[in-house]
Amino acid sequence: MRARLLLVAAIMLPVAARAQQSVVAAPNAATQAFKSFGPPYGGWLLLAFDSIPASKYDYKPTAPQQSIGQIAQHLEYANYGQCERFSPLRHARTPKDSLADTIKAQWPKDTLIARLRASLVFCAAAIDSVTDAQLGDQLPVGAPGSNQTSPRVRFLLLLVTDLAEHYSQISGYMRLLGMVPPSALPRPAR
Repeated sequence: MRARLLLVAAIMLPVAARAQQSVVAAPNAATQAFKSFGPPYGGWLLLAFDSIPASKYDYKPTAPQQSIGQIAQHLEYANYGQCERFSPLRHARTPKDSLADTIKAQWPKDTLIARLRASLVFCAAAIDSVTDAQLGDQLPVGAPGSNQTSPRVRFLLLLVTDLAEHYSQISGYMRLLGMVPPSALPRPAR
């Protein structure tokens, strides 16, 4: 029995030591995972909006749904809001930012895409400003003065989920328009 314990210890000790080394070698692995999870969706969203003709930016499958232009402007606004919640970074607002969403949704396609791209760059910097040690920090949620809090990681999860949900939404619109979403296109041969 003692020989077995020694054998197990001899096998497990190097494995445990390697596991410790990998933790040390990969600081902020959790926050970097969020950063690597967001770009596929952010990139696909940019490709999707870029491939949809400007003449279709008013398209929405049914009256209650958002138009393509509304989705683009909403994503920009939501990205800044989410990323400001979990990081110390602040987006410098301009007078254009205070315009009604219905007006912003009518901006030219190139403007909407550029603003969405800028919000994604901001979010990448926001994620870089957070460490794994801060993911459990409690941040305020709810109405001011409600004293409700939630861990910081919640807002990173919400960001990635929002990007994925809106990519799914715009992919559905593209298919209804007879287009192929970027994630469904054949991948180039390596």
